[in-house]
Amino acid sequence: MNDTQRMIDELLSPIKTFLQCDTPDSWIEEAKKPENLTTLLVDHCNCELKASQTAMWLIRKHAVDADSGKVLLAWSKPYEDFVYGKVHSTEAFHGKKNGLSAPLVPKTNFVHGQELIDKMVRLIKEEFHHFEQVLEIIEQRDIPYSNLCAGRYAKGLMKAVRTHEPATLIDKLIVGAYIEARSCERFAKLAPYLDEELKKFYISLLRSEARHYQDYLILAEQIAGEDITERVKVIGTREAELINSHDDSFRFHSGVPTFSA
Repeated sequence: MNDTQRMIDELLSPIKTFLQCDTPDSWIEEAKKPENLTTLLVDHCNCELKASQTAMWLIRKHAVDADSGKVLLAWSKPYEDFVYGKVHSTEAFHGKKNGLSAPLVPKTNFVHGQELIDKMVRLIKEEFHHFEQVLEIIEQRDIPYSNLCAGRYAKGLMKAVRTHEPATLIDKLIVGAYIEARSCERFAKLAPYLDEELKKFYISLLRSEARHYQDYLILAEQIAGEDITERVKVIGTREAELINSHDDSFRFHSGVPTFSA
């Protein structure tokens, strides 16, 4: 066993225990088809932005004052303008140092505010970096960027979230953990079937994705102040149902391709 495989196995061991199912082979078969490469990469790019948006929403909703919320929105604006705007221009962020323009001020009435800020800001920085990396690969391969409608995965997970605080925050953090863990598992499982550049890139993402899922879980348990095993199990069951049920459209987090039934 070489060092790379040993690293992969070590990172995936807790993730495989956490997830309630493996990615179906039928999804891998679909994902490795050359004709699906554009969808795979563009959706992956969009997923990186959505992950940063989710983390920003958690900070803005629970951990900072209004002025700090505006600082966060300004940070994300160039990336959102690229994805949602009519002109897909990378000029505002690509190859530049993009960071917060001012320090974030935590709310005084949320004891876990600073820790939520610290973990989520680090995650956001890495997601923005990954967004740019995927976009660079897309551009190098002359793949046209286009807006893709979101799959059902994230929305399906959100249906399991409770609607009263702090339960909502705890459940959303657990959902975040599952999304990051599933991403990590799929990067590792798909990498051997991709070309050498994409294989190396996807393997390079494993460490940060594995840490992201752990950060989400740690925050969820700290904020809950009690054992969250039951909520993790409930949301994990929903996640496994989405992964193992049939999907009409192929996406990075989609389920079993309909036509493989």
